[in-house]
Amino acid sequence: MSWISGFVISIIFICVGYSVYYSNDIQHNKEWIGNNISTDSIFQVTIQEPLTEKTKSYKAVADANFVFIDHEWKKIKGNIILYFKKENGKPNLEYGSTLIIHKPLQLITNSGNPGAFNYKQYCAFQHIYAQVFLDENNYSILPDKEVSFLQESIFSAQRNVLSVLKENIKDADAAGIAEALLIGYRDDLDKDIVQAYSNTGVVHIIAISGLHIAMIYGLLLFVLKPFRKFKLMKWLQPIIILFILWSFTFVAGAAPSILRSTVMFSFIIIGTSFNKRSNIYNNLAASAFVILLFNPYSLWDVGFQLSYAAVLSIVLFQKNINHWFYFENKLLRNIWQLNAVTIAAQILTLPIILFYFHQFPNFFLLTNLFAVPFSGLILYGELLLLMVGKLEILNEIVGDAVNWCIELMNRFIINVNSIPFSSWENIQINSIQTIILYLFIMSIAYWLIKKKKNALILALSFMVFFSAIRCADIFKKYQQQKIIVYNVPQHQAIDLIDGRKYQFIGDDALKEDGFLRNFHLKPARILNRITPTLTLENVYFENNIIHSATKHVIIVDKPIYSSPDMQKIKVSALIISQNPKLNMEELAAAFDCEEIVFDSSNPLWKINKWKKDCEQLHLRHHSVSEQGAFEMEL
Repeated sequence: MSWISGFVISIIFICVGYSVYYSNDIQHNKEWIGNNISTDSIFQVTIQEPLTEKTKSYKAVADANFVFIDHEWKKIKGNIILYFKKENGKPNLEYGSTLIIHKPLQLITNSGNPGAFNYKQYCAFQHIYAQVFLDENNYSILPDKEVSFLQESIFSAQRNVLSVLKENIKDADAAGIAEALLIGYRDDLDKDIVQAYSNTGVVHIIAISGLHIAMIYGLLLFVLKPFRKFKLMKWLQPIIILFILWSFTFVAGAAPSILRSTVMFSFIIIGTSFNKRSNIYNNLAASAFVILLFNPYSLWDVGFQLSYAAVLSIVLFQKNINHWFYFENKLLRNIWQLNAVTIAAQILTLPIILFYFHQFPNFFLLTNLFAVPFSGLILYGELLLLMVGKLEILNEIVGDAVNWCIELMNRFIINVNSIPFSSWENIQINSIQTIILYLFIMSIAYWLIKKKKNALILALSFMVFFSAIRCADIFKKYQQQKIIVYNVPQHQAIDLIDGRKYQFIGDDALKEDGFLRNFHLKPARILNRITPTLTLENVYFENNIIHSATKHVIIVDKPIYSSPDMQKIKVSALIISQNPKLNMEELAAAFDCEEIVFDSSNPLWKINKWKKDCEQLHLRHHSVSEQGAFEMEL
């Protein structure tokens, strides 16, 4: 009957997990900010971080404390994002500043574009549910401040670190990489360089993680080694190492990836200090359990998933991969060991990378072989720079050396990224395919390690199933004909799709701005497995008219005038774009349409006016800015 205890323990863990998850979701609470938003509400908020500079604004996350509603102040819960107009200059605000906001908040919503990043869920996992754009007349600053000593110490340490790095690393791109590599500060990173790191499979270097903790842990063991002869060091060494690792973790913002590594190393250090043999699987499970008890939403964090997949993959496969080759030369042997670790880490992270990022770095072995040890050298150089930061001659020498190393690494990554086919892009797999891919990996690994024929048959079966699903989806995509009107703020963006080809109609800025294109349009194009073309075979566009065999759509970007004797034109949809001067009555008199679509190039106040007119005229309408992208089969 021993299975009963195991069953009861499992049920207890499931109940505890659900309870922790439920209690962390403040949307179940009556004080949730989403239940207390109205057009005339006044809010008291406290800024939770230093302001960060964006292209057109300053941004900060604030904790909502109270709302003035029904002639009284009510306590509320939830975080909001504050945007301050840049044209008014930087506000005199800092961490802990308390404000009274006189402007209605907007609940955070998704763009609604097909395949797009779920920004609403991402914010909700951080208890952020609303946002507001403020100018100097929309808020008042209160004299009181609400400051946590620990949080203030962390921000102060981050400011000091950033100050030393910016003063001594002259190149802006190199300074951005240095900040990200050392403490995970990403606001100064160049977007093109980050994309190059991602394409070549070394973005983990600037996404601070277990690699950095392992390097610092190794450095501490090396530095403390001469002192081990003293008996007192048996107890002092783990305390010193734990203090330094946790201090570094908090200064780096306690991101899930680095937090996981620090917790895991803490289990190893404490176990070793008590002469206990540690089990890496138990350490991984224990660290995950502690993190998820603290924040269950970490389970949906991509960095969290990749971190655990990478470490587990290395533990499972590195030893076997390392035995593929043996080199008598020590240098070659060390190079192969590094490659074995890199290959092993890719095995269990591959499905996650394909599912979330839709690409695979073909040259990951080459880039990791150079970048991983070189990034370690840079990290140690940055730590040395912090120690000599106030010494004028030494800080200049160390700063120039770190600057040169980062520039060399950047050039190498950018050059590799420029090689044709450096990455396999536009890969689309769904959640079911991801699970099947993991089952295939598990089966094929079991066959290779244990030499079981049944495992090979099972692996081949999973691969056939995976291929069948993929082929069925590709065949379906060859049959598609549709129009997508994207939600890209202040821009016109329309894709006409015929089979696996698309024709783009929209602003030239979306062709030139890689970030806007990749963020708003690329996910839908990957989802629909389409590639660009100048003309389509079965869908036609000319003079703002889109038509297929069965439907007709007109893009209205100029005033429309009708006459009493004019015969109505029957269309499937009208797309109102580029903020034309329109009268809905005249539009209804000129066209007999099934639906009117207002795209995101129109201002919201104008859309709201048109919507009211449409409701009076009983016209069906769709606001892309508010309801997300508009899709229609052609």
